[in-house]
Amino acid sequence: MNNIIIALLIGAAAGIIDTVPMLRMKVPVFSVAAIFCQWVFLGLVIPFISWDTEPWLTGLILGELGMLPFAIQALYRNKKAVIPMILFAGILGIAIGVAGEYFIKPAPLFNIEFS
Repeated sequence: MNNIIIALLIGAAAGIIDTVPMLRMKVPVFSVAAIFCQWVFLGLVIPFISWDTEPWLTGLILGELGMLPFAIQALYRNKKAVIPMILFAGILGIAIGVAGEYFIKPAPLFNIEFS
């Protein structure tokens, strides 16, 4: 249970880092809440997935995939927002992967092997 709380805190920290600039730019509150929830979810997922890769790479891949629906939606609303979203997704995904490796050391919940 301790690891889940740590993972929630890691995801919440990533969510705060990503949403504070959005609040300053007067982004609608529902969009901000959706992005925050996405990072909390990724904080719970990224550290517990074992793909037999480096944790930063797992974080990068899942961070980008997790942000993809929001980036597609941003293409319709604000094309200028897509590049920062993709960059933040990569950076924060890597950060979650590294933080998860450092703070969480359980057996993985999902052991997916690609052959």
